[in-house]
Amino acid sequence: MPRWRALPNGLDPRVAEFVEQLRRTVERAGLGVAELAERTGYGRSSWERYLDGRLLAPKGAVVALAEVTGTPVDRLTTMWELAERARNRAGARHERPTEAVGVTPGRAAPGEFGPPPGEPRSAGRGRGGREGGSGPGAGRTTMLLAGLVGVAVVVGGAFLLGGGEGPQRTGGGAPSSPAPAGPSAPPPSGVLCAGSACTGLDAEDTGCGDSHAVTAKTATVGTTVVEVRYSGTCGAAWGRITGAVRGDTVRVTVGSVRETGTVTAASDTLAYTPMVAVRAAADATACAVLASGEQGCTP
Repeated sequence: MPRWRALPNGLDPRVAEFVEQLRRTVERAGLGVAELAERTGYGRSSWERYLDGRLLAPKGAVVALAEVTGTPVDRLTTMWELAERARNRAGARHERPTEAVGVTPGRAAPGEFGPPPGEPRSAGRGRGGREGGSGPGAGRTTMLLAGLVGVAVVVGGAFLLGGGEGPQRTGGGAPSSPAPAGPSAPPPSGVLCAGSACTGLDAEDTGCGDSHAVTAKTATVGTTVVEVRYSGTCGAAWGRITGAVRGDTVRVTVGSVRETGTVTAASDTLAYTPMVAVRAAADATACAVLASGEQGCTP
């Protein structure tokens, strides 16, 4: 019998309960992971992640497990739906769809508006000349005013050069964007892209799938489930079909951008598309085009 790993810390109780049920189902059937993969059409590495709680099994895999073990399908799919909702709620709480890569506010450099508290002033300040002043702190005040005047001159000059009409277009393109206020925050460990850099890439290979993704939309076409998968961490979406057969195709569309994926092997029941950058999950639509001729899309 398989030796199960401890479930990940912080796993939602509904998801943990579902994974434990999958494990019990596999144990009662006396199946090893390799045999389970062969009989269900889902890869061994995928089942290892499903049963370790690292990746929520797709509905198609749950249905396949029920069929090969003689387990009532309704029981497993009901638990899967509860786990899926719990996973989506957790993702919605922790993801910010439009902030895949954050920007931190800029800070004044040490000493920019005078020395930090407790740091001694240089010997030249407060002695003679225009920085002498008539009382404590007069040097700092003068420097601050001078700095503000300098900023005003720069801003005014930019305004005059631009014709006083705000951001200027160059060659008919979009208005130029202001520079970020500070350095971009690095992506989480294992995540290799964000935003437009993810378009055309594989969600699993770039770390955008698994715990960084949720199912945002779903529809059923025949016996095939089509989903919009969305990663707020990566600012990207992709399409996925489960319970599929060879020749079934899934596509995801965001505006004029479209990516497709197809089930090519007789033993496969799942396919997904490359990613497309999105501002929000609602921007993406996934469609299934089945080998039987049936078609359908997510809302």
